[in-house]
Amino acid sequence: MNDKGEQYHICCKKGDVGRYVLLPGDPFRTDLIASYLDDAKLVAHNREHKTWTGTLDGVKVSVTSTGMGCPSMAIALEELIHCGADTFIRIGTAGHVCKKSWDESLDGVICTASVRDEGTTRHYIPIEYPAVADRHIVGALADAAKANHLNYIEGIVQSKDSFYGQHDPSGLPNGDILKQRWDAWCNGNVMASEMETAALFVISSIRECRAGAIMSFKNMKETIVIACEALMKIIESDKE
Repeated sequence: MNDKGEQYHICCKKGDVGRYVLLPGDPFRTDLIASYLDDAKLVAHNREHKTWTGTLDGVKVSVTSTGMGCPSMAIALEELIHCGADTFIRIGTAGHVCKKSWDESLDGVICTASVRDEGTTRHYIPIEYPAVADRHIVGALADAAKANHLNYIEGIVQSKDSFYGQHDPSGLPNGDILKQRWDAWCNGNVMASEMETAALFVISSIRECRAGAIMSFKNMKETIVIACEALMKIIESDKE
């Protein structure tokens, strides 16, 4: 806690955020996502964590940026859970991995699970523990994509720690190992590469929360619409 009784990094407390939270990485993208909420208000902005809170269908919903990488995601997620949130959808961008992912008709990926190719979650639980999305959120995202006539494939993504380890491995001491591992993800039908979902899925599972993620290859605004519509479906289901 800080001296105002708020969570130290996100600078929020109970009552500031909703049970449901949309999670972009980029703090500047929170402004765009918040525009899809009703009566959204800026709650806090500290470091890479920017939070807005509004409503969807009359229910409190927040948007918080996680920053880049699993360490930053883990901090934001833990503190949001401390504030009372329990349902999360990450909205992000990702790079193509396997051959199938390069299909030009694809708009993006709905993440079913994540390769734990990062270090943060190893501090939580052994590597054998899977990083898996909540199936109800996956289903809601898939339904919303179909309703909007968009082509988001369901699949596994890779969460990595080093952006340039992937994009510029030549000359690195571990370069050959990185290339070998990349070939394994390609041959294993991993659909996309990004930097946060492993922490989101593992920590949410351990903390008995729900989490999903959708990655855009093309149009971020369409991806936001899908995430918001999926979240409204989850909210409606929770009401029942």
